[in-house]
Amino acid sequence: MSQATDPVANLQTLIRCPSVTPQEGGALHALASMLAPMGFEVERMTFTEHGTPDIENLYARIGDGGPHLMFAGHTDVVPVGNEDAWTHAPFGADIVDGVMYGRGAVDMKGGIACFVAAVARHIEKHGAPAGSLSFLITGDEEGPAINGTAKLLQWAADKGERWDACILGEPTNPDTLGDMAKIGRRGSLTGVVTVIGTQGHVAYPHLADNPLRGMTQIAAALFDPPLDAGSDDFQPSNLEITTIDTGNTATNVIPARASAAFNIRFSDHWTVDSLKAEIERRIHAAAEAHGLRPDRASPIRFELEWKSPPSAVFLTRDDTLVSVVRSSIEAVTGRELELSTSGGTSDARYIKDYCPVVEFGLVGKTMHMVDECVDVADLETLTTIYERIIGDWFASRT
Repeated sequence: MSQATDPVANLQTLIRCPSVTPQEGGALHALASMLAPMGFEVERMTFTEHGTPDIENLYARIGDGGPHLMFAGHTDVVPVGNEDAWTHAPFGADIVDGVMYGRGAVDMKGGIACFVAAVARHIEKHGAPAGSLSFLITGDEEGPAINGTAKLLQWAADKGERWDACILGEPTNPDTLGDMAKIGRRGSLTGVVTVIGTQGHVAYPHLADNPLRGMTQIAAALFDPPLDAGSDDFQPSNLEITTIDTGNTATNVIPARASAAFNIRFSDHWTVDSLKAEIERRIHAAAEAHGLRPDRASPIRFELEWKSPPSAVFLTRDDTLVSVVRSSIEAVTGRELELSTSGGTSDARYIKDYCPVVEFGLVGKTMHMVDECVDVADLETLTTIYERIIGDWFASRT
């Protein structure tokens, strides 16, 4: 058996590459070295955009026909923080009492290591798949996410690549391997509303207009009533105001402007456009109903800026893909899998525009933490699950 069939060795190799965003750190080179001997055609590309760091990415494919299954993920990791706080070297990949320590162990070099091992085992047992397998791996998931998956997908599509399904190897399990897979994600929409007042001395309020008075009215309108009660597939939409700022450092000055940033994680009751329209309606209504002072009838003056790019809500409706993933996980783990749309956004928000996508990876308890780690036994279990998904998915398409 080749070394690539061993997820533990694969992961140790990847962790020992210090690929903190935006540095490649040798991780993509190591991955290419695992895939090329299996027969994958490996391509490396760097994407650039003004004001953002250049990012190296990788695309590898074996096979030249359909059906085509893609595995997607990222080799970049978040910074280690205070290295002295780590019990084990963050890029050492030490194994102690059946646990491997290192940045990226679960988020998400572990998922990549296991899928490589699963593919290697499948090829050793059955030969190349009856179709095509590809790896779409970015180095920009933990960063601005500008020069990564979105551009990599477009690059591949422009050269004629088409996919029938995707497994995204993010850590999806809250507590135990086999707990949860993600079959969709809520949408995400961010905006900044700025109320315009008149600066003045706090002792002479009649000469000024305090924008924070108007901001409280607008904030109340954004929070209430609730946007929706959720649906069968999604939690209720939720709006949170994340900052309120006047830029004012003086305690005796009424500020001229007050800005509030907010983010909405929204259900399938809304599209990006319909949700924008609802938020604009609420703000306009609050502005018309309330002035900045009770003795002044003029409406609140405001500006609204939408931050881009928003993320649309989506749900994977490919019954074959979802069924294969579910049955494979339950057969290997003996656990009843929860199909969820909870959590934040992921690169699935880009992939879903090209093919159906399901997310499943390791247990995410320690991701981004000091002493990020993974049970070595989970690496073998996840590899077995991925190997079964590969075999069963291709069998379902013939």
